[in-house]
Amino acid sequence: MPPADSARTAVRADRFPRWVYGHGTEPDARFSLANERTILAWVRTSLGLIAGGTALETLDLPMEPHLRLASAVLLLLAGAAVPVLAALEWARTERAMRESRPLPGALTGLLLVCTVTTVGVLLLLALLLR
Repeated sequence: MPPADSARTAVRADRFPRWVYGHGTEPDARFSLANERTILAWVRTSLGLIAGGTALETLDLPMEPHLRLASAVLLLLAGAAVPVLAALEWARTERAMRESRPLPGALTGLLLVCTVTTVGVLLLLALLLR
């Protein structure tokens, strides 16, 4: 019977995406699962951004319409961009763990902070200028 570590060190060429799983050694499953939970949290966040952007225009709130529209568009764009960035971060993080390298920085959170701050300012102005 092979040692228990051999299952962790094997590189599997049949897993997708190969550019992630075809490198290094298998990390502790807990870390890979945590990385997967993180991408799923970003996807849930993107659904909230899309719902918020849609609600701003659907509800026709009594606000300055151009600023309301700009806010809705920003939320929708961020809602579309966050899952893409999250997927790239998931892959970069998984590959770094497999190659025993330091974890890469995350851009998704920075995008979200900038978007929410901008939308907050736009909506404040939209309320004040109605």
